[in-house]
Amino acid sequence: MTFAAMMLVALVLDVLIGWPGWLFRRVGHPVTWLGAIVSRLDQTLNTPGPLRRTRGAFCVLFVVSIATAPAIGVQSLLPEPFGWMIAGILAWPLVAARSMYTHVRNVARPLAAHDLGGARRAVSMIVGRDPNRLDQAGIGRATVESLAENTSDGVIAPLFWGAVAGLPGIVAYKAINTMDSMIGYRTPRYEAFGKAAARLDDLVNLVPARLTGVLFVCVSRRPRQGLRIMRADAHKHRSPNAGWPEAAMAAAIEVRLSGPRVYGNEISEEPWVNEAASDPEPKDVDHALRVYRRTIGLVALILTGLALL
Repeated sequence: MTFAAMMLVALVLDVLIGWPGWLFRRVGHPVTWLGAIVSRLDQTLNTPGPLRRTRGAFCVLFVVSIATAPAIGVQSLLPEPFGWMIAGILAWPLVAARSMYTHVRNVARPLAAHDLGGARRAVSMIVGRDPNRLDQAGIGRATVESLAENTSDGVIAPLFWGAVAGLPGIVAYKAINTMDSMIGYRTPRYEAFGKAAARLDDLVNLVPARLTGVLFVCVSRRPRQGLRIMRADAHKHRSPNAGWPEAAMAAAIEVRLSGPRVYGNEISEEPWVNEAASDPEPKDVDHALRVYRRTIGLVALILTGLALL
């Protein structure tokens, strides 16, 4: 089975049709299935005590195991010569290229029309910060940052691990990433319980995050400048991974990102990325979407080449 061909099928299906609403209403989505399991384990195991971190590690091991074991079995039973195509169809819902594009476009349209209310409602779907405190530039920064980071988490990383390890690879990655998004927080409730999920997510995203940054640089108008800014500013992000795609995207569309932001009632004094540039304007969000489309196209070409090899 050619894993690259499998991932190409998954990517093409997602780009063309996404995950239809009627299908979601009927059967949900694999990520929501995983989320329900994680939520139940969180309620059951995440209680105060000296073993809280150990119980969190068990949660990670359990979820990854029950998600990956069926994928290993299915992959071993797929018939040749079309097993890669069937596996690609099964992997299709685990790639989120179309949904990310749609969410960002939903912000770009009201932002271009100077409808801050509509833009704030749309951006609240993809970021955790208080949208009511965001001005036009703040909405633009939040949107572009989310697009850059989620290109890595939602598209490049699943495709990377699927190309490396097939159906079990992409399933294991999505299980880890889902757990991190639910319990991998530095809060009193999750600092200990979510430690294993957060650290494992950092580990599995080390290569994809940097790869995403390089892809952004490759499709930008000034690759050398983009590479320089990415290497200089990626470390400014508190995440060991998110800074790479964000810095590369900031360079590609020539704006500054990050900076101070509000979460709840707290102000987080984050450093600027590509500080010498100006704040993003509505047209820059459209520019970021063009960079995103070119990146997806480049990834499709790479997967095609690998599949032919």
